[in-house]
Amino acid sequence: MQPDALSPYYQASLQHQSSAAMKLITAIIKPFKLDDVRSALAEVGVQGITVTEVKGFGRQKGHTELYRGAEYVVDFLPKVKVEVAVGDDQLDTSVEAIVSAADTGKIGDGKIFVSSLEQVIRIRTRETGEDAI
Repeated sequence: MQPDALSPYYQASLQHQSSAAMKLITAIIKPFKLDDVRSALAEVGVQGITVTEVKGFGRQKGHTELYRGAEYVVDFLPKVKVEVAVGDDQLDTSVEAIVSAADTGKIGDGKIFVSSLEQVIRIRTRETGEDAI
């Protein structure tokens, strides 16, 4: 569905494309590092995060476990996905906060993906762009 050219949200999207750049940081981390990451993000001024329990694997391809004498392969490992919307000015400090807090130095520490955000809208107030973050 194409956005209505007269829509105020579409117009705000066009205005913010040229003025303020926003990013979505998606970090896949070990579950026991969540509190450390949340605290580190709060220290650098991030005001909100979204957390989802997920399962996946990377290069390590899971691991083998022993249960009641039988060996079996665990393909998908439990992880936590942390999503944070930030302005460009907060990107580097937010990514560094996540890396520092989530790092154990071991395989499976996770990954961070950074994507451009075209628009953000706060539903209650109808604020758009960085004001909505």
